[in-house]
Amino acid sequence: MARTAPDAPRPTAAAVLDDAVRALAPDSAANPLVAQIEAGAAPRTVFATLALEQHQVIAADRVSFQHLARRADGDPPVADFYDLLAQGETLALKRLAGLADACELTAREIAEYRPRPGCQAYPSYAARLALSGDPADVAIALTANFAAWGGYCTVVGTAMRDHYGFPEAACAFFGFFAEPAPAVEEKARAAVQHGLDTGQARPPTAHRYGRLLQAYELMFWDSVAG
Repeated sequence: MARTAPDAPRPTAAAVLDDAVRALAPDSAANPLVAQIEAGAAPRTVFATLALEQHQVIAADRVSFQHLARRADGDPPVADFYDLLAQGETLALKRLAGLADACELTAREIAEYRPRPGCQAYPSYAARLALSGDPADVAIALTANFAAWGGYCTVVGTAMRDHYGFPEAACAFFGFFAEPAPAVEEKARAAVQHGLDTGQARPPTAHRYGRLLQAYELMFWDSVAG
């Protein structure tokens, strides 16, 4: 009598997220602007551009996360993840004020700023995912991107203090994203586990989303450099 092979163990959310972070990590040399900032070689003007562009990015991403939360209304663990991300964008915008002040940006300059298309490709794609991507898959892709973004923020925040003499208030925005975020990580795992348990999460699709997010992330930095 033929023996039936045992079913393969189902992947856990932690394993799926770890794999995405590892597989989608950008090359260490992929972001020349962050390397220049780390060495203190980038012009100080890039920080004003970062502040101006991030005003646009944060506002757009917050709307995208709110929409994803609404789309996941029938899947509470997924909706909770996006609700927390939207709240985080609100906090990040408050922290960004310190950088804008240090760069002597006026409210009029911020309001009338014409954003660079390459800097806004990331939030534009995030909005597309908010409209048509499965929220559980998007959570996987975002987690991989957050790992890269958080690493860049760590480098930039340190360099702002060590090489550019910015006050702590100006570094707070990057410090916000550089700090560990256990609540976000916990809710990401819960969201993805729910997606795996219900068959909604498809890691190969999530990796496709994530590769584009990482590419648009690098485009953001390249466009800031001009």
